[in-house]
Amino acid sequence: MSDREKANHRTNPLAGRSRYWFMLVLCSGLFSALTLGFADDQVPWMISRQVAEGLSSARMKAAPEKKTVPAKTSKAEVPEASWKYLVIHHSGTSRGNVQSIHQEHRQRRDADGNRWLGIAYHFVIGNGEGMADGAVEATFRWSEQIHGAHAGNSLVNARGIGICLIGDFEKQPPTKAQLRSVAELVQELAAKHQIPRSGLIGHSSVRATACPGRLFPLERIRKLIPEG
Repeated sequence: MSDREKANHRTNPLAGRSRYWFMLVLCSGLFSALTLGFADDQVPWMISRQVAEGLSSARMKAAPEKKTVPAKTSKAEVPEASWKYLVIHHSGTSRGNVQSIHQEHRQRRDADGNRWLGIAYHFVIGNGEGMADGAVEATFRWSEQIHGAHAGNSLVNARGIGICLIGDFEKQPPTKAQLRSVAELVQELAAKHQIPRSGLIGHSSVRATACPGRLFPLERIRKLIPEG
């Protein structure tokens, strides 16, 4: 302690004691702030214990891959019919969804002049324009297990599951998400209904049409199904 500080201490004995308490309070405050860094209510410049734990190797493990097609999507509301074909279509449009196709198909009439019941297909797979990319949605025809109106052939309509992917595959190919979804869907349906590889067909197999488009890899998808 300098001569001046000794003199001050003699004239003001409380000065040294005040300085001591000030330093004690300051250190206590810093300790509290650091401690809060490990609590859930941390100060802004500290990470919480929850975040710290999230950075650990145990939390960095990859989550198991989820199925593209939820089980409830391919489950009908009534006992499933006897299906023999899987018929692939494209919508021929750049965007769309079940509702838009349903409204458009309700305006159509069959050969006898009767209005269609609505959307012709049993499943629709989105491309990110109107439906989420790769999203699979079952229509009322699948839920109720009734015939389709998609093939232009009475036998294939009666025994064929119509699967429509949104897009014009004459102009551009389906998205990767769509291909993953259609691959999973056809494998599941083929296994459930014992549909052989030859039962997976494009719309053009039964009617003079470009559907499902030259850019759809039909043969690649077909090979995912075991031969009958």
